[in-house]
This record gives sequence, structure tokens and C-alpha cells, in this order.
Amino acid sequence: MYEHITLLDYLATRRSVPAFQMCEPGPSRLELESILKLSVRVPDHGKIAPWRFIVYRGDKRVEIGEALLAMALEKKPELDEEMVKVERARFTRAPVVIGLISTAGPHPKVPEWEQVMSAGAVCLNLLMAANAHGYVANWLSEWFAFDEKAFPLLGIKPGEKVAGFIHMGSTTFPIVERPRPSIDDVVSWMGDTD
Repeated sequence: MYEHITLLDYLATRRSVPAFQMCEPGPSRLELESILKLSVRVPDHGKIAPWRFIVYRGDKRVEIGEALLAMALEKKPELDEEMVKVERARFTRAPVVIGLISTAGPHPKVPEWEQVMSAGAVCLNLLMAANAHGYVANWLSEWFAFDEKAFPLLGIKPGEKVAGFIHMGSTTFPIVERPRPSIDDVVSWMGDTD
């Protein structure tokens, strides 16, 4: 879908696709390795790589979905049938989910905020690298990204934080543009203007 357009055209049309609109096929192991290699090409003050990846594929996604459903029902036993389906499908909406985990922490030269922003840059690169391989993607967090009780299930270590879960796959849905902010509303100019 994005393979044959210029970088400027791509940036002007880049769009996330909702995870529930994704389907097979997803990236292969070889494609995922390429996507991951491209994704680490981000600003990284101190070259400390304050992030890591967890790739969720295959039946493990089903297992995680069942466990997340159990956790959700423990929190809210009154979940209706529709929400039960939503919770169960958290990791099976897309063929591949990549957790980008921030390992940011105290460092003598690199502020923690810069480390966190580097993880955010990796998330955006994951989206763009998936698109470059012909797949759609979406950057999500959802409740379990902030619930430390879910971390062992997801392979997240104590002290780490979730920068995002990047869902990747194909779609049969049209990719629809959404409203974007007007540059006039979000830019302040200082100094001479043309």
C-alpha cells in the first residue's frame, strides 16, 4: 500500500488503522526483524537504547487475551457480553502486536524525559516501518499498559513502563483520513518570517 510513494507523499498521508479492522496476513518473522532494525534508528542521547521490544504472535496472543479477560472480570464482574468480547480480543485483533517497553531511568548525562521521548520515537518508527513493508499499524496503550498486575503476564519487568503496543497486520477496510490540527492553532513563530 505505501511501498511506491515518495517520503513526502507518505508523511502527508500516513494514517493509523484501528486494530479491530486488521486481519491476516501480518509481518513474517523475517519482515519483523527488518521492521525492528529500522525502528531503532531514532534519536538516542548517550546511545543507551532506553527501550526494548516484546513481540506477541500466534497462540500466545490468545492466552494473553484470556488472562486479561479474567483480570478485567475481577475488576468489573458486571462486564456485559460485548465488553467480554473486547477484553478477550485485546491481543488477537491484529496478527502481530509489538510491545515497546521504556526502560528509562536515572542516568548521569541523559535526562529521563529524553529517554522516554526516544521510546516514543521508536513507536512512530514501528508504525512507519510496518507501512514501508506494506502493512497497516496502530499504536495503542489501553488499561493493561498501566496496570502493574498485568506486567508479568505481558513480560514486562519491575520498573519498566509501556510506551505502547503496536498492532500490525493487513486490512480490507478503506483507510479514511481524519481531521488534523491546523498549523495556525499549534505553531508559534518567533523572529523573522517570510
